Amino acid sequence: MSSQAPRRMAGKRRPPVEAVVIGTSAGGLAALSVLVAGLEATFRLPLLVVQHIPSGVPTQLAEIFQRKTDLHVKEADEKERVRGGTLYFAAPGYHLLVEQDTSLSLSQDDSVHFSRPSIDVLFESAADAWGERVAGILLTGANEDGAAGLEAIHRAGGLTIVQDPDEAEVDSMPRAALQRFAPDYILPLRDIHRLLRELE
Repeated sequence: MSSQAPRRMAGKRRPPVEAVVIGTSAGGLAALSVLVAGLEATFRLPLLVVQHIPSGVPTQLAEIFQRKTDLHVKEADEKERVRGGTLYFAAPGYHLLVEQDTSLSLSQDDSVHFSRPSIDVLFESAADAWGERVAGILLTGANEDGAAGLEAIHRAGGLTIVQDPDEAEVDSMPRAALQRFAPDYILPLRDIHRLLRELE
């Protein structure tokens, strides 16, 4: 599979990206480590992450990743306004949503694809809030969560990036997205990291 070719037609100038949403499941901790390594505290964009984790289990994701990056890392809070240079993780047992004023909200609505937090829920709300000014990244994972949400970002004019399934530790999630639509980029992790730096 070619991993370098952008999937969007040339000629249309894209507005600056204001936020990045990332979804992952099985194999995600290692993949996320590659993406955030070396990002500095002055990084312009907020990064919002759904990593599938068992409901009701305390998580140390923020503590773990604070040791891997100079970004400010935290678990997302209700009504919090997103800030650049911050890596937000969805709390276990709660969907993470972006409101129209780009504040964050938490929900205990039903699971989506057996997951709460759900990648689809975050991605679809981010598409509604930021439209073409959001970038969505779908990484390694074992189910179809995130495919519909990434397509929603695509329909809203946002930037869509899928980890090359040939590289993914578990390829189900990237392949589910590719079966739905053609994203802007299909890239290995090192190139997604490079693209993040270019978006800054």
